[in-house]
Amino acid sequence: MPLKDEIKAIASEIRDDILAKRRHLHQHPELSFKEFNTSAFIKKSLDEWGIPWMPAANTGVIATLQGNKTDKTIALRADMDALPIQEETNLTFKSINHGVMHACGHDLHVASLLGVAHILKRLEKKINGTVKLVFQPAEEILPGGAIKILQEGVLLNPKVDVILGQHIMPSIESGKVGIRKGRFMASMDEIRIKVKGKGGHGAEPHNNNDPVVAASTIIVTLQQIVSRSNNPKTPSVLSFGKIEANGSTNIIPDVVFIEGTFRTMDEHWREEAHKKIIEVSKSVAGGLGCECDIDIKRGYPCLHNCETLTDKIHSYMREYIGDTNIIETDIWMASEDFAYYAQNFSSCFYLLGTGYYGRTNPSLHTPTMEINEECIETGMGLMSYLTFRYLNLTE
Repeated sequence: MPLKDEIKAIASEIRDDILAKRRHLHQHPELSFKEFNTSAFIKKSLDEWGIPWMPAANTGVIATLQGNKTDKTIALRADMDALPIQEETNLTFKSINHGVMHACGHDLHVASLLGVAHILKRLEKKINGTVKLVFQPAEEILPGGAIKILQEGVLLNPKVDVILGQHIMPSIESGKVGIRKGRFMASMDEIRIKVKGKGGHGAEPHNNNDPVVAASTIIVTLQQIVSRSNNPKTPSVLSFGKIEANGSTNIIPDVVFIEGTFRTMDEHWREEAHKKIIEVSKSVAGGLGCECDIDIKRGYPCLHNCETLTDKIHSYMREYIGDTNIIETDIWMASEDFAYYAQNFSSCFYLLGTGYYGRTNPSLHTPTMEINEECIETGMGLMSYLTFRYLNLTE
């Protein structure tokens, strides 16, 4: 039987087991670096299949399959953590942990990689190289679990040659995948600004230095950094989602807090923008009789897919699911700590379609996000095939 057909047959055979694992994980989500039960569940599954593993990055797990040769090493990554969101779906297996939900699909990522582990173990004699399965904690919070994985050196000895990762995408129909070479996902920084003025009675603004007006003016003025200072060819986003002014209808507060995010696709411009955000904020505040403190917490870098590797992966995808099921995606202004792996190894991060055909699918990070579970066979089968093809395995 051709290797492709063999993989598809195994994926179909184990589908119900992997589906059950995904539902268990969805029902028992855990927040970043608190994935203790998730980690134990992964280890138990690996033990049942006789796959050796080691702990990493607190709650993470690194499993290894050693093939007939050692000249190539590929890593496959799945993130494990959930989000602080109260689930509002009607699923029979909805989250039982109050205020915690797998709204970004990491339950599917883990289940799919477990499926890959099972498939690879069944075909272990055909592996001509080393495969490292990276179950990574804490993608959702800074500084992220990827950097800890790298710092601990678990992707060395043997050193990983390439690393692959997949992420669910509800806007892509189940059975399809999205891929893009070159720049793909944005950097991400958290911005916190404290505007300090002199509060007082709302009826006597002339006796105050109003930090609410200063904060509002800062937000509006900062938008010109993206619209006027940035090269229009470089995608950038500056958004503020939180303003906290503890005053009232007739009380001007002393302090206002602002929180937002800056994202871009260019690391040099990222540095320049940080400086401008600080300069403009202080200048505007000072011009209105206020002061401000600015903290920019540096987040994940831009994610760049290796062009040579991604071209290969694209061709392997055609072999497995056909060209009509592959979408060449646009850039995505979301951020991913997979970008740290991409800075150290040749990498390809692609999107796994999880949407239902002909209906509106709730987006990621929302309390009603659901996936079409038909994607599970595609997810684990495709990643298994990509692994074999990269390692030049014979049938």
